[in-house]
Amino acid sequence: MNRQTLLAGGRRWSRPLTLALAVTLGAGTLAGCAPLLIGGAMIGGTMMVIDRRTSGAQVEDQAIELKSASRVRELALPGNVNVTSYNRMVLLTGEVTREADKAAVEQAVSRVDAVRSVVNDLAVMEPSTIGSRTNDGVLSGKVKASFIDAKDVQAQAAKVVTERGIVYLMGRVTEREANRYAEVARTVPGVQKVVRVFEIITEAELAQIQPAPKN
Repeated sequence: MNRQTLLAGGRRWSRPLTLALAVTLGAGTLAGCAPLLIGGAMIGGTMMVIDRRTSGAQVEDQAIELKSASRVRELALPGNVNVTSYNRMVLLTGEVTREADKAAVEQAVSRVDAVRSVVNDLAVMEPSTIGSRTNDGVLSGKVKASFIDAKDVQAQAAKVVTERGIVYLMGRVTEREANRYAEVARTVPGVQKVVRVFEIITEAELAQIQPAPKN
């Protein structure tokens, strides 16, 4: 399968990788004030048997998140920066107060070992409030629950990250699955926008990594 470099919205993908990045626009964002917070989505809750990453990639993703958090902390910037890694692709979300800070965070994270590409979606604005971040956590849970209820997608195959009501979807999925995940997520009350940050694989590749059916 051919791989290519994708340029979208002024963001630079640091190494060749075929990705789908689609945006469904909605309304508004929230703003507030807070000291710099650094976070990363935990992957320990995802069962190894249905995770579409190799076990080595899962371990590397955890290391990338920890190392990236340390690099960002060293910058001592005001804001709220969240780092999520999936199959060595890093998503930056949250808020910083200057464009220069946004660029500095991306540069610091891109230098972490094993990082294949960086999607920098940091907003330049005042940091979101604790209440907003709490609501985002609840919304992520609702989106994940909606995938389970849908029954025609593998809920654990998609990682969900939410910032200010914006839902980011990550994972190794087919184009068919990517469309369905986004469609389901958009139906959840409170979702302001859905951003697809998927690594697209073929149906043949999916068949190769699917667990064998039980007899």
